[in-house]
Amino acid sequence: MVPLSTVDAVPREAHDAVLLQLAAAHAQIEALTREVGRLAELVAKGNEQNAELLAIAMRKKRGKRKSPAKAPEPPPSLDEEARAAFGDRPAAPELPPKKKPKNKKRKPTGRKAVPEHLEAEEHTLHPDACAKCGRHNLKGVDVVVETKLHTVKEHLRRRVVRRETCRCEDCGEKTTARSLPAPFPRSKATCEWLAWLVHQKFVMLAPLDRIRRDLASRGVPLAMSYLVTQVERAADILAPVDGVHWRQLLSGDWMATDATGLKVLVPKLGAHHGHMEVYRRDDVAVFQYEPHKGAEVLASKLAPFAGVLVADAEHRHNLVFEGGRVIEAGCNAHGRRKLRDAEVVQPALAKEAGAFISAIYVDEAEAQRLGLRGDALRAWRQEKVPPLQTQLLAWMDAVEPTLTPDDALAKVIRYYRNHWDALFRFVDHPEIPIDNSASEREFQHVAKLRLNSLFAGSTEGAHRAATLLGITETCRSIGVDPLAYLAWAFTRLGTYRDVYGLSAAEITPAAYAQARPPPA
Repeated sequence: MVPLSTVDAVPREAHDAVLLQLAAAHAQIEALTREVGRLAELVAKGNEQNAELLAIAMRKKRGKRKSPAKAPEPPPSLDEEARAAFGDRPAAPELPPKKKPKNKKRKPTGRKAVPEHLEAEEHTLHPDACAKCGRHNLKGVDVVVETKLHTVKEHLRRRVVRRETCRCEDCGEKTTARSLPAPFPRSKATCEWLAWLVHQKFVMLAPLDRIRRDLASRGVPLAMSYLVTQVERAADILAPVDGVHWRQLLSGDWMATDATGLKVLVPKLGAHHGHMEVYRRDDVAVFQYEPHKGAEVLASKLAPFAGVLVADAEHRHNLVFEGGRVIEAGCNAHGRRKLRDAEVVQPALAKEAGAFISAIYVDEAEAQRLGLRGDALRAWRQEKVPPLQTQLLAWMDAVEPTLTPDDALAKVIRYYRNHWDALFRFVDHPEIPIDNSASEREFQHVAKLRLNSLFAGSTEGAHRAATLLGITETCRSIGVDPLAYLAWAFTRLGTYRDVYGLSAAEITPAAYAQARPPPA
């Protein structure tokens, strides 16, 4: 064995260092133990609060009105810590609470009366015999009137016209009576039937093959090619009216536009992804098909226009606004949706920004409720919106430096900075809306038609569909029955054009609305 005396002794300095390290580690363990204990107490306290709140909720549910003990204030949230870190900045505006109407009348209950304007089918029934004794010696003493909602299945008819031919006894010439109005010469269908077909296709959104099956089930077999030809004829007849609408938009002081996709079958190429565009104002709508979303085509199309264009922030619109003849107005609905999407990564901050935009929408809704128009609406907007603009801009200045460039909320802030003037153009222009949502809603109809029909049969078919969509949408925008208008227009634009002698401008849905008799 090696004696202990021969082992090198450990230096005292190293021994002391090891002891100090052990002491420091022990102190850290004690500190962590205390911290764990404190967190456990917080968790237990939070569980107690949750249990107490749950008990209060259960008591309220059971109808017990006990006043619960005041719950302790919760610890600061992440939202408060973030606000402390960002420093002083404008607080998001509080939206006004919904006002509860005083002395609100109860809604009427029970069944509503059948509308009086409907054509009545009347029946008078007499009892055959006494219900008690069976005798027939009856005398009327009262009448029980029942009014019910009724329907008669849509039915097809033949219109047979016999045109007599007469010989003039003075000159000997033969003269044949002129036929009734038709949409075009040698037409197999009347103006009313063609109006029904267009209404089924572009208002009720029924595909032609479905219409064909329905007709066949009623004993009217028609070829698909015939139905397609009738739609083409209808679009060609109404094309001048659609042209009048387009010239009205170009000569106005503002319009709104948007676009959506549309599949079109192209020979030898298959399905092509084109685009259906809408140009609208409050009282008129025009749809146009374009194979491509080209900036040059859009700029040349809007070259005669000088006014405010409400549109989404797309690059293809830049060429339109380049010369300054057309003024850009943005869509606040897009910014609002972008803020809602940003709540996934920045829930507190995105809601703060959204509160500014929501407050602007609340003021705009109040103006619409009051029926403000023209100078009154401009004064309202100039009073309500600029203070919110200033607060929103200060909020963006304070928050943007704390975000990374690729943060979703940072992208929304850059969107508002880049399009600030366009987004708030509506403040000084009372004729334009706060967003482009009305144009987007136009495409709900197109989307349903696209879902039912899948695609347009050809490029020409897409252009004709755009014409008929614009006409029927204009009817709806001004409250005109599309079916009644189409029959009225086909009568005046068809074989009796020379009889009526009206221009396309006198056969628009607006002209029909003025010419039709008021409802009884």
